[in-house]
Amino acid sequence: MSSLAAARADNFYYPPEWDPSQGSLNKFHGQHALRERARKIDQGILIIRFEMPFNIWCGGCNSMIAKGVRFNAEKKQVGNYYSTKIWSFTMKSACCKHEIVIQTDPKNCEYVIFSGAQRKTEVFDVEDAETLELPADEERGKLADPFYRLEHQEEDLQKKKEAEPVLVRLQRVSDARHSDDYALNKALRAKLRSQKKRVLEEESVSRKMGLSIRLLPSSEEDAATSAGVKFSPKFDRNRKDKRALIKAASIFPGSSGLSTSNKKRLELESKRRKICAAAASNLLTGGFKPSSWSQNAVKKSASTNARKV
Repeated sequence: MSSLAAARADNFYYPPEWDPSQGSLNKFHGQHALRERARKIDQGILIIRFEMPFNIWCGGCNSMIAKGVRFNAEKKQVGNYYSTKIWSFTMKSACCKHEIVIQTDPKNCEYVIFSGAQRKTEVFDVEDAETLELPADEERGKLADPFYRLEHQEEDLQKKKEAEPVLVRLQRVSDARHSDDYALNKALRAKLRSQKKRVLEEESVSRKMGLSIRLLPSSEEDAATSAGVKFSPKFDRNRKDKRALIKAASIFPGSSGLSTSNKKRLELESKRRKICAAAASNLLTGGFKPSSWSQNAVKKSASTNARKV
């Protein structure tokens, strides 16, 4: 940004036609100091950034608007509570453009929904939230009575005496546990050393097995599950295939064609296995499998040599 643009942005740029007798720059440009936020200032309305103080339900589409969501709201005064002003904030929800009006309540020091929404009621149990229950307004008024306050103090003292043994026992346990810092530090370091040693052993076992991850220690359940898994070897699979072919063949001598076809099929399968094994051995030893064209050429050369001889 150039210096001229920066001066204009900060409202420090005075054009040549400006004269001090014309007043401020805002008056010279015919605009308010708050710019667009003060476009309804003649009606007593100021545009502000309002943050939702609690969770509410939208009155238009019944969707929840969470606490902390911000809106561009129109702020205006609608009354007074003694000398304190009551402000009203009018905004539109982002979900359905429904108008929501929220007012301040100086008497109870909170916000009140005037129209367009409903506050979400959230009730918490004192025991579940682990908080203290504040006395009701009626009980607070009774505390002004000296006799009631004396009885209340007696009840508090009785509760303190009942809870004192438990508190003392907890305090003793805490003191005994944290009395020797050296012993606590020693036990913690020993535990960390044993844990680190166990992790290193597991990583070494994983590296020996060719794994890149650390295996957890084996358990009885893992041993039982692995013992129940059975993998069928190739021999059993071949035997099953042969038995299936034998069972599928006919037992009558007239249908020898089927049996001979089965025999031929078995022979072809055995030859195919031998060829695959030979090709694999050639590849492992660095050789190559000759193509059909090269085989035919070798056969032709051999036949021509035999004829010449």
